[in-house]
Amino acid sequence: MMFLILVATVCHGVLAAGALSLRVKQLDVRCEAKTKDNVFVTVVASIQYRALAEKAVDAYYKLSNTRAQIQSYVFDVIRASVPKMELDATFEQKNEIAKAVEEELEKAMSAYGYEIVQTLIVDIEPDEHVKRAMNEINTAARLRVAANEKAEAEKILQIKRAEGDAESKYLAGLGVARQRQAIVDGLRDSVLAFSENVPGTTSKDIMDMVLMTQYFDTMKEIGASSKSNAVFIPHGPGAVQDVASQIRNGLLQGNATVS
Repeated sequence: MMFLILVATVCHGVLAAGALSLRVKQLDVRCEAKTKDNVFVTVVASIQYRALAEKAVDAYYKLSNTRAQIQSYVFDVIRASVPKMELDATFEQKNEIAKAVEEELEKAMSAYGYEIVQTLIVDIEPDEHVKRAMNEINTAARLRVAANEKAEAEKILQIKRAEGDAESKYLAGLGVARQRQAIVDGLRDSVLAFSENVPGTTSKDIMDMVLMTQYFDTMKEIGASSKSNAVFIPHGPGAVQDVASQIRNGLLQGNATVS
């Protein structure tokens, strides 16, 4: 196909000729419009058009300024379409805006010998303050989600920590109970064995002797330790007897609790 076509007409008896390009041309139109939620945006439309060879005369003579005519139609369609949409919908439905512009241009420009090849909405630019506000809203929403996730994580940690502490205390109490039971069982076995080997002794006598032995062993260990602090305890025959009574009562109470 030729990219230039000669157009010849007769005007007042004079032959006039001109050249018309059939190449596809592009026109970028910037149009400011207001959305339904009162936000001003600049819509950039890219129009690709060309003259039709079979309508070369119309394309050459009917329009004095093709670009201005196309721009007027683009302004009209965009400023009629965008006010019906909110800002978010404007971004989502830019293809529908482009389609509406193309249909209007195709219908209007075909009468002047031009074909609309393609119409694109290449950019939608809100006001700078609006863009900053939108980014801040998005940032705040993400921070809120992050804070919720962090709080949930801390909650899980506290629950797990409490469960571990409860389990630890339960096991510690179980260990103490078993220790006391073992002490009571050992003392009972010692008393029974001593009674069998030494006739005439009572259980109380044997228990006092065992407790006193343990008491003096404890005193020995305290005195032998290099890291021991000063310990003041009553000492003497009466005090020893009182200590034995206290230890015996404590062991019996522990045995009754375990049972």
